[in-house]
Amino acid sequence: MNDTRSPLQTFLIYLGALLILVWSGGPFIWQFSTSFQLDKALTSGSPSLIPHPFTLEHYYNAFVEKQLHRYVWNSLVVSLATTFLCLFVGSLAAFALSRLNIKGRFGILMVILSVSMFPQIALVGPLYLVATNLGLLDTYTALIITYLALGLPLVTWVLFGYFETLPREIDEAARMDGVSVPGLLWRIILPMSLPSLVTTGLLAFITAWNEFLFALAFTSNIDRQTIPVGIANFTNLYYVPWGDIAAASAVVTVPLILLVLFFQRHIIEGLTQGGVKE
Repeated sequence: MNDTRSPLQTFLIYLGALLILVWSGGPFIWQFSTSFQLDKALTSGSPSLIPHPFTLEHYYNAFVEKQLHRYVWNSLVVSLATTFLCLFVGSLAAFALSRLNIKGRFGILMVILSVSMFPQIALVGPLYLVATNLGLLDTYTALIITYLALGLPLVTWVLFGYFETLPREIDEAARMDGVSVPGLLWRIILPMSLPSLVTTGLLAFITAWNEFLFALAFTSNIDRQTIPVGIANFTNLYYVPWGDIAAASAVVTVPLILLVLFFQRHIIEGLTQGGVKE
């Protein structure tokens, strides 16, 4: 197809893309710059984007004095466990609703999706009482179960949409070859659904990685607290260490950016193909 855009249209498209990039990336650039500046520079009347002088003091404070690595480990354990459980349970639910003869499947999907629409502040109190009665406070288990409930509806919905795009002839050919129903899922459907699995896995991971409210309510010590709670604990009554907070935020943001950039092709493919019925 020939490109019929005029030079003005091309210029406006690139200008719009540049404005979106600056709007989206500006806060991250400022955050990284802040993490390398001295405290006195951050509180000066004319802050600068270029660190002068350059310092790693805030990273030292975050890791050595405030033990950021322990919060990172807790978040990593909880987020990875949540992601794998969401993919495992969500793929089973999506496969059953998509490929098996289940009456009222779209009604079931609506009920599943409606669970994610409840405001978290309305759930934290009852869930806290449940966690207390079960002795799950200050444990990974309480966070993983809660995050599984939060992430599972979206994972199930996206995987269902992707499974619906796969031709039904695949199922018939597999049955003719003697493949069982579980074998159809694990040996055929899931390998063909890699873009959707990557997309939903990243969404589940990011949701668990960034969640704050339930982690704050269910944990009270550094042994189980996650990154958002840990960064919130950096502040005290009379002083907010902006440089230390910026350094910690940079450390925990960079992995997410790298993950999205590395898997961007799978993310786009998983989101777009899930909305097209073949």
